[in-house]
Amino acid sequence: MATANKGTKPKVGGVRFAPTQAVEGSSSHVHFDEKLHDSVVMVSQEKDGNFLVKVGFLKILHKYEITFVLPFVERLGKDVCAAPLSNLHLKVINILPVSEGYSIKCEYTAHKEGVLHEEMVLCSESSAGASIKVVVQARVMDRHHGTPMLLEGVKCVGAELEYDSEQSEWQGFD
Repeated sequence: MATANKGTKPKVGGVRFAPTQAVEGSSSHVHFDEKLHDSVVMVSQEKDGNFLVKVGFLKILHKYEITFVLPFVERLGKDVCAAPLSNLHLKVINILPVSEGYSIKCEYTAHKEGVLHEEMVLCSESSAGASIKVVVQARVMDRHHGTPMLLEGVKCVGAELEYDSEQSEWQGFD
């Protein structure tokens, strides 16, 4: 029998785990859908008819190519183009009609930390004045928090250069 040192209290209690049971069909197993919803770019239509596109976690000062599919919008028709907006961080590269609607490819530069919302406007080429707003939402991490796992439809295509005082101190020492 072990004795406690003078001035210390003996440990009381503990953690007890239930014995594991390998019962088929038991509720202790974790089941996933074949395609996890949180592994792909999520597109949702807002009440006002506009769209929200969630692209997940990105890293600051990195450039990404983002591809997603918007469902067909009757008032826009099949021929759709991006309105010429002066958004420095989000640029539409290509819009293609597909059976589900419109496949949109854009380029995005993660320019600051936090939850960012960048807008693009898609216009009909055949119906004058018909347009919808698409908001791309990204959660941008700072450069010290590692590399995010990118969602399906998001591809890193480069990093922007940034002055780093720590690196500049080491430049003369090869």
